[in-house]
Amino acid sequence: MFDKDGTLFGFNATWTVWAKTFLTDLAKGDLQIATDLGQAIGYNFEAEAFLPTSVAIAGTPEDIADALLPHVPDRSKKDLIWVMNVAASEAPQAEVTPLAPFLSKLRDRGLMLGVATNDAEMPARTHLHSANIEGQFAFIAGSDSGFGGKPSAGQLQAFCQQVGLTPDEVLMVGDSSHDIAAGRALGCLTCGVLTGLAARKDLEQIADFVLPDISHLLLVLEKCIEADQ
Repeated sequence: MFDKDGTLFGFNATWTVWAKTFLTDLAKGDLQIATDLGQAIGYNFEAEAFLPTSVAIAGTPEDIADALLPHVPDRSKKDLIWVMNVAASEAPQAEVTPLAPFLSKLRDRGLMLGVATNDAEMPARTHLHSANIEGQFAFIAGSDSGFGGKPSAGQLQAFCQQVGLTPDEVLMVGDSSHDIAAGRALGCLTCGVLTGLAARKDLEQIADFVLPDISHLLLVLEKCIEADQ
């Protein structure tokens, strides 16, 4: 089971520049309001960089909307979430590794693949479709898909039920503490990756193992197969 942002797609390469444009548009061109909006969600507007504590890293659209709403009183929460989801679906994604061949190799080894993201399902599916990988996954869930969001384990539990696996047969792969917490809550093996904003030392404290990026999973898998032979 893969997280999306910061795991399948690089977080900084995808979202840091996009966020500046989105916040400027939301502020109707007022740079002071845009800067305040950035501060509200942990984004340094001038540096074009998210802080490691940003709600945008692992939060749901609802969480981000709650942080932004005091600064855009003319927007309802429902309207703001809709605007965010539409804008997010149009953000060009930066693959951390060529995803189509990578995922095909995993499936060729008999693995069932899923995506559990705190993004909404609509933009998540748009991103996966744009990368020509949506069909590689047996299960795709956003925070609004009816299973809750991470760090709760509802998405992982639904994945297990849909594909007929037990939690100890599932590896949860993600770049944030929310991803690892969701996996651990259900009893899954967990893998942290360093393509988000979390530091290795932080992920090593909570994940079963940490890799530079998801492409290294193929090497880990080969070693596991060799150890079983």
